Amino acid sequence: MPTAPAADPATDPAADPAAAPVPDRVEDAVHQLAAAHPWAVREGPLDLERLAQVESLFALSNGRVGVRGSLEEGAPAGTPGTYLSGAYELWPLSYPEYAYGYPTVQERLVEVPDPTRVELFVAGERLDVRTGDLTDHQRVLDLRSGTLQRHLRWTSPAGHRVVVDAERLVPLERPGLFALDYRVRADSEAVEVEVRSSVVASQQLHEAVTATRHRGGVLRQRTDGSGLAVAVHVEHDVVGPAPTDVRTHATGDRLVTSARVRLGAGEALRVTKVVALGWAPQAERDDLGARLDELLAEGVREGWERLRAQQRAVLDDFWSHADVHVEGDDDLQQAVRFALFHVFQAAAQGTDRGIPAKGLTGTGYDGHTFWDTEVFVLPVLNHVWPQAAADALRWRHRMLPAARDRARELGLAGATFPWRTITGRESSGYWPAGTAAVHLNADIADAAVRHLHATGDDDLAQEALVDLVVETARSWVVLGREDSAGRFHVDGVTGPDEYSALVDDNAYTNLMAQANLRAAVDLVERFPERAAALGVDDEEVATFTRLADAVHVPRDPETGLHAQDEGATQRQRWDFESTAAEQYPLQDSFPYFSIYRRQVVKQADLVLAMYLRPEAFTREEKRAAFEYYEGLTVRDSSLSASVQAVVAAEVGHLGLAADYVHEAAFVDLHDLRGKTADGLHIASLAGAWTALVAGYGGMRDADGGLSFAPRLPENLRGLRFRTRHRGSCLEVSVGAADVRYAVVEGGPVQAAHHGEPFTVDGSAPVVLAVPPAADEGLTRPRQPRHLEPRRRR
Repeated sequence: MPTAPAADPATDPAADPAAAPVPDRVEDAVHQLAAAHPWAVREGPLDLERLAQVESLFALSNGRVGVRGSLEEGAPAGTPGTYLSGAYELWPLSYPEYAYGYPTVQERLVEVPDPTRVELFVAGERLDVRTGDLTDHQRVLDLRSGTLQRHLRWTSPAGHRVVVDAERLVPLERPGLFALDYRVRADSEAVEVEVRSSVVASQQLHEAVTATRHRGGVLRQRTDGSGLAVAVHVEHDVVGPAPTDVRTHATGDRLVTSARVRLGAGEALRVTKVVALGWAPQAERDDLGARLDELLAEGVREGWERLRAQQRAVLDDFWSHADVHVEGDDDLQQAVRFALFHVFQAAAQGTDRGIPAKGLTGTGYDGHTFWDTEVFVLPVLNHVWPQAAADALRWRHRMLPAARDRARELGLAGATFPWRTITGRESSGYWPAGTAAVHLNADIADAAVRHLHATGDDDLAQEALVDLVVETARSWVVLGREDSAGRFHVDGVTGPDEYSALVDDNAYTNLMAQANLRAAVDLVERFPERAAALGVDDEEVATFTRLADAVHVPRDPETGLHAQDEGATQRQRWDFESTAAEQYPLQDSFPYFSIYRRQVVKQADLVLAMYLRPEAFTREEKRAAFEYYEGLTVRDSSLSASVQAVVAAEVGHLGLAADYVHEAAFVDLHDLRGKTADGLHIASLAGAWTALVAGYGGMRDADGGLSFAPRLPENLRGLRFRTRHRGSCLEVSVGAADVRYAVVEGGPVQAAHHGEPFTVDGSAPVVLAVPPAADEGLTRPRQPRHLEPRRRR
């Protein structure tokens, strides 16, 4: 039977994060942190050894402002930070041997002034969780309210007891704002308390300048090389017993508003901080100040309760379209909602900024945007929050002038987009894995086409998508070559597998280039006026068509198996048996020179091609290639597991797919890579949705149509998800025996179920049976030694 509807958080206590008790003692720190709750992640007892990891997990963002989940008092801390999207500094790139075309500077995300700091003094003693007696400490990331909540009971070394409740949010619909509500209550006896709320200057910026107001003020700094002005404007609302003394003062590196009062037993002092943050070119700093003043005034006028209510309303809307309900695996349920929450945060207010690989949760990858945004993140956003995907594509479109310049610099045509960037400037100093990874051009085109298919947004096509697809298609005409037999090859490139650099005819690159060329032909025909503005003529269209039809996809000469690139199956196999577990990831233990010459795969490459370009393979070819490359893929990238999950499910290895689903979903909650402290893996988190919806749900969205081939693994009783498609919202409820399709918003939806077309409208759901599996008895493929995925619990 189809799964039952999810519990309504408004009526079901289990949906309220506060309703579930925090465990008194959990021995496994990983499971303690991610103790399963359907709508929250709860820290429980404070673990000082894991502060940096938890700061990433509990980061809040709206795509413009990001704050890590550090303790309000500032110490102890892991690596606290506050970031503004697009606020970057330039660092010089130097090379022992410079060559033409190498980038000479690198952009890096910088920390901006910290607005989260609130220190508490109890009878003159500073609250410090390492001193006195911390009898209770809980932090909750509430996925419905979009807030980070903290509750603690502390007895100072002198014996004074207080209760503190703090809650913070970064408003999802108000770019540039941050708000924090801080309450301290005298527990059992009268005591004097002082709350000092600060904005602390960034050590990565220059010239801290402050200006005070009665209950707040302004702190300004600047970058050096990138020439940006950064400003933080703050104001406080203080409520406490009379007489509460409120003062604001400035020191060399901070702006402080203090509230001092003597609390009677049970009395409380409340300090609410509203902050506006932003940056602009130095020449526009006065305009920046006026803009932040206006933004701050709006936030103060709304007040804490309304800001919190607005945050909940935005998330209610998001979850009504995006939620994935998992029946039979409480841990996975929590993980996929955690993943979707952070993907939404990373993209919510992207507008004119990119979506970095770590979002705004940390400085990993220097705050750069990579290809994984288009391949992993935007396809999810297309179906759960398409306006964010549109914003990300507009951002790429604004980079076209720089991409055209880069193409000319490299002797290419059309546009060549940067491998890693913040503003459109290439920031990768290692060209074999950067400049040579030209598949990025086709990835961007693919994202543009998928968005158009999912939304039918012809206006955006005219504005940006046609340009992106045509200009990237032009790059392949120069990048590739035709041989004497008329076949089209692309030589000397790096595909998604960064352990195989500078190869000929990478299958993924070639197939994505083929799709790019064909999409350009299609869009030129559909939007002739825009094509004319780009200078496209009949001869160019004919060239696109000829090259697309001639694309060469390599195969093993003896077996006919699809090869990742020309000659890949002929290379010497990596010696997995002699490689110790601690030598992974290989790039940290072996020179690239050794890795590049062997059969070893860092992450899904050909397997990714089978997912994104399914029309190029038969089912039997997919299974054979998947099983072969399972024995070579070491998953040294967090991007791999979700793709392997999808294709494993498609070719009949549901048990293996279930293990990969868990690996993708828990990469940060369980810190499987040991790098969560640097920030979350946004693309891998998006992959958790993909693994469930495209894996177990079998959803594909090629050529503007929706198709599903749902099948559940043994450990799940049900799966329900919603997907937006051309103005409608379709709910898919998968059970063991049948599937229920229902339109919950918009007009009729045409789709296919295990290859059979059907139409569903709002009048009644369509219930269809899950056909018997045709893949019973398959032998589970083996992975390299030490690298079998963790079996799901």
